[in-house]
Amino acid sequence: MATALITGINGFTGRHMAAELRSAGYSVMGLAHEASVDVFQCDLLDRPGLVEVVKQVKPEVVVHLAGIAFVAHGDVDAIYRTNVVGTRNLLDAIVKSGCKPRSVVLASSANIYGNATVEPIEETTPAAPANDYAVSKLAMEYMSKLWLDQLPITLVRPFNYTGAGQSLNFLLPKIVDHFKRRAPVLELGNLNVVRDFSDVRSVVARYRLLLESGLSGESFNICSGRGHSLLEVVQMMRELTGHDPEIRVNPAFVRANEVHRLIGSRAKLDATIGTVPEIPLRDTLKWMLESAV
Repeated sequence: MATALITGINGFTGRHMAAELRSAGYSVMGLAHEASVDVFQCDLLDRPGLVEVVKQVKPEVVVHLAGIAFVAHGDVDAIYRTNVVGTRNLLDAIVKSGCKPRSVVLASSANIYGNATVEPIEETTPAAPANDYAVSKLAMEYMSKLWLDQLPITLVRPFNYTGAGQSLNFLLPKIVDHFKRRAPVLELGNLNVVRDFSDVRSVVARYRLLLESGLSGESFNICSGRGHSLLEVVQMMRELTGHDPEIRVNPAFVRANEVHRLIGSRAKLDATIGTVPEIPLRDTLKWMLESAV
């Protein structure tokens, strides 16, 4: 049984990643802010602590999901410390521990592409980050390349994804929650933004297959290849619930440097790991609506 180490295991993606790996026969250990069974309490800024954890776990594969994932996070210093310095500390800890994993997957973000002028966006599309979160992820990518002579690193650039258990800070869970509560008014930002939404279950399945691919030094878009506007999402929720709230555009929710369209190509990914069945967005929304999480 291979041992996997997941950083951020108690987060939204981490929980689903752990379930995916366990179902595939892995022994799963994790890093989080709070310790529990098979989970170590350790901060990414605690370099000696990270070394000790990796020495104990001796992972054969590592999935690095810990980090600040909310674009509008208010603490810019924390974004860079966690996403860049924290990731460097993890890579350093793996090497210093003497551990030699066969695969290390680092989660970047499709936000590095910014307002790309091509569609769909391929991995070769020039980066044009439009906010601090995206800059931190791009900086993390460049930093990680310094470790390629010592570690088998694969970078994943997920586009938007969602599912049961995602924080209400994120847009689709917020919309689902309003419909679930049958709130009379739903305030949103730009209704015409178009995003490439995936189901988190498809995302973690692709991460697992990349862990098992034996590749190193490659970057992959994780996406559905199809865009949906917020208006389409709202219409799906109306059909699923029979509820028709008043939709108001709140200027406070319209971000400066808004990325208007973000649709990816998964051609490189599919050619590498094969096609993972796509879960339609309507089915994902229904799962979220019916979930007690």
